[in-house]
Amino acid sequence: MPNLAPIPELYVSHESALKLKDEAGNLPSWDLTPRQICDLELLMNGGFNPLKGFLTEEDYDGVVENMRLADGSLWPMPITLDVSEEFAEGLEPGQDIALRDQEGVLLAIMSVTDNWVPNKAKEAEKVFGADDLAHPAVNYLHNHAGKVYLGGPVTGIQQPVHYDFRARRDTPNELRAYFRKLGWRKVVAFQTRNPLHRAHQELTFRAAKDAQANLLIHPVVGMTKPGDVDHFTRVRCYEAVLDKYPQSTTTMSLLPLAMRMAGPREAVWHGLIRKNFGCSHIIIGRDHAGPGKNSAGEDFYGAYDAQDLFRENAEEMGIEMVDFKHMVYVQERAQYEPADEIADKDEVTILNISGTELRRRLAEGLEIPEWFSFPEVVKELRRTKPPRAQQGFTVFFTGFSGSGKSTIANALMVKLMEMGGRPTTLLDGDVVRKHLSSELGFSKEHRDLNIQRIGYVASEITKNGGIAICAPIAPYAATRRTVREMIEQYGAFVEVHVATTIEECERRDRKGLYKLAREGKIKEFTGISDPYDVPENPELRVETENVDVDNCAHQVLLKLEALGLIGLQ
Repeated sequence: MPNLAPIPELYVSHESALKLKDEAGNLPSWDLTPRQICDLELLMNGGFNPLKGFLTEEDYDGVVENMRLADGSLWPMPITLDVSEEFAEGLEPGQDIALRDQEGVLLAIMSVTDNWVPNKAKEAEKVFGADDLAHPAVNYLHNHAGKVYLGGPVTGIQQPVHYDFRARRDTPNELRAYFRKLGWRKVVAFQTRNPLHRAHQELTFRAAKDAQANLLIHPVVGMTKPGDVDHFTRVRCYEAVLDKYPQSTTTMSLLPLAMRMAGPREAVWHGLIRKNFGCSHIIIGRDHAGPGKNSAGEDFYGAYDAQDLFRENAEEMGIEMVDFKHMVYVQERAQYEPADEIADKDEVTILNISGTELRRRLAEGLEIPEWFSFPEVVKELRRTKPPRAQQGFTVFFTGFSGSGKSTIANALMVKLMEMGGRPTTLLDGDVVRKHLSSELGFSKEHRDLNIQRIGYVASEITKNGGIAICAPIAPYAATRRTVREMIEQYGAFVEVHVATTIEECERRDRKGLYKLAREGKIKEFTGISDPYDVPENPELRVETENVDVDNCAHQVLLKLEALGLIGLQ
């Protein structure tokens, strides 16, 4: 069976690895980002077979343009090593570089054959369907990824170190050997980045039965969409329901994939990866790997675009698609059924809870019925996500210098401390500059770094159940979004735009900064010689002209109460 024979890996023998480790001390080193570590692990263990390394420019162009490598093989996703211009400038063609994790551990040697500056707008358009920053992968491409791409073959030294769920982490060859040992000829993979509820269990049962196959629950534990439930919680949820499946027919393994949320192309990519892991079938859902809404408030991809593109390429891929059926609960029959197969739908009560509704019930501590989810899963989710009034959160003020941010933030802190219940920390722009960022200047790069430091500290406070109040200028939308994503992993992020006009700020000018900026003595001053990106959809916008501070702080309190983050007495 082709899906059970071993596939090529990029690792060298133990002896060769020891020799290369010695030699790597003299090579330029690149410390990989979390996303690059995911990509490298799947390159080395064969999960990205037939790739032998990061894409060359010719392969990249083919993949972006028509989902084909230079040799004609089907491959839908650019797998590139993005680096800084500074690092790329120091490289000679054909040079070897050491690829290391964030602790400096050597994972691989890469022979750099290609070094180019990509057209990222074109990549966004072709791969993700639109150059729209509302798409998390497009935002990553423009605001996080390095400006230069490197391509070339990779020699694997060792796999990345994982300290969690080690018994659940299998390489493609380990899974293939497991399937061979059990005599599993047909295996259907279930791709998931969300906890499993009863509808998923029913769906996977049916998929395995229809394909007359065994089931591999294959959750992604690399990077998923910002705001998703963390993988530690999800894996505990999967383990809690694994014994609901017949033991001899189902197994679970973790996939260290950095998802791109690329819809149709991602579906094809997931199919090729699962084929490498020894699967004969994969369940592809409605709006598979869709990132949600675009800037115009519409879905990025059509509900069945992913299934259509998969079908077109299924024969060449060598893995079959099992349609994801939309399962709903029929109250009278006390069972889940595919929504489009209920003949008497006008005569029965159909129940369903959306993802949004589930999050609301968790946030407000409301009941989650047993017909919807398993008590064990709900218990795990409640442990990680207690009701909002018990979670940490961040209030992030942004506005011009002199707009009143710090004054309102101080008043808010006093009011929250008066209420008690959670530790409250104020991260004021000037105070942070003094204690955390004293060595930074006011260039765009340094200002971004300062805001990211504030975001990091606020995320740690939020994670540990406290309240962080931040009051920097934070002029750039992309940086505010990065901070939001950091914090929303752990709790709510409430952006408050202090919308004082530049004229009013200049009139107040307590510190004399605007005068110095007008005279050219302060360079890159926000609102004068440097832009301010006005927040488009802040949780709250407050006007401070002719409004006293107490009133402004009270508006924030009312917003926090409306969001369920505090209870006003």
